[in-house]
Amino acid sequence: MTSAKLYPRTALALLTALNLLNYIDRSVLFAVQDLVKAEFHRSDAAFGLLTSVFFIFYMCAAPFMGPLAERFSRKSVIIAGALIWSGATLLTAFTHDFTGLLIRHTLVGVGEASFVILSPTFVADMFPESQRGRVMGVFYLAIPVGTAMGYVLGGFMGPAYGWRVPFYVGAAPGALLALLLWFVPEPAYGQFDHVEKSPSRDTLRGLLKNPAFLTATFGMAMMTFALGGLQVWMPTFLHRVHGYTLGQANLLFGGSIAINGLVASLAGGWLSDALLRKTRAAHYLVSAVSLGLGIPAMWIAIHASGRPMIVAIFVAEFLLLLNTGPLNAAVISSVSAHIRAAALAANIFIFHLLGDVPSASLIGYVSDRYSLRLAFVAPVVATALSSAILFYGMKFAPPISVDGEPVPAGKT
Repeated sequence: MTSAKLYPRTALALLTALNLLNYIDRSVLFAVQDLVKAEFHRSDAAFGLLTSVFFIFYMCAAPFMGPLAERFSRKSVIIAGALIWSGATLLTAFTHDFTGLLIRHTLVGVGEASFVILSPTFVADMFPESQRGRVMGVFYLAIPVGTAMGYVLGGFMGPAYGWRVPFYVGAAPGALLALLLWFVPEPAYGQFDHVEKSPSRDTLRGLLKNPAFLTATFGMAMMTFALGGLQVWMPTFLHRVHGYTLGQANLLFGGSIAINGLVASLAGGWLSDALLRKTRAAHYLVSAVSLGLGIPAMWIAIHASGRPMIVAIFVAEFLLLLNTGPLNAAVISSVSAHIRAAALAANIFIFHLLGDVPSASLIGYVSDRYSLRLAFVAPVVATALSSAILFYGMKFAPPISVDGEPVPAGKT
């Protein structure tokens, strides 16, 4: 294999592995949540607030990452952020009060913001537009798979060794991978982009008049509300409502996410790239259809029990995660390379502000006052809204090049 081919694939593998550690570190706490709650004696709403605080600081740090990357390079800022979040994850093991957990979450949020803002632009600049669905599918499979590994790690080690031990295990690899990233060459901005410049794609002010960006972002926000809320509370739901042990609940949910995350992320990216030859709205189409089909599966998962519930959870996860590559590719392709980091910061601010920030707290609030089963109706409604927004966004899909040739506008 030539070095030209080895470089982007090796770099993609390293960045994906680092992203995997990012989500393992983030989700370990979800797996041991009831153990931490037993020690600190806080309500469900308080633990929902803990997740919300993480995302608030994460969102507030995001807009600063683009300017920092311009001054110090994307690679340098990514490495610094990874070292910060790995160190903060290690410090979690030494936390002995709820205030300490809040401080930990603020540090992890700031550290992760650099990676989540800058690494997708790094990846996008290494591969042609026609491969972005697949490439983003690979890179973002780290979200469900890393989250699942966090559940499994915490679910097994927490009950056996105490809730602090999984944080020791999860911290060190991130620092090592961050240092290895120093040896990866940084790609030129927009070297594979072919779309002509326009005010809506090339200026920050133009984002407000860019319907391709806005529909992808608001569709992602509603999807994130649903998926984020379920990720935080599903193991607790299985434990409390259906009588699974914490280990069983985390293994069931985490294992299902790991399998679906790997298969669905890759399948969705491959499918949307293949459909680009027929319609430039392929990334929006695959995301909208998969989310729409996931609605009845989610409803069954919430209200059934036994084997039907397990099957419904598996199917719902697959359909929700099928949009991972396509939807992120839609956001990346909706703007020009030189404002991509700033656009991603705006995208992240919006979809977290409307997504995981309120969902975890809202579900905890409804759970405290009514029931966790009733609280799970909110993610079903959010998924329906996401699908509708993305169907509407199909007509705004930007021009795109496949094999050096633009996909005709008449095929949208």
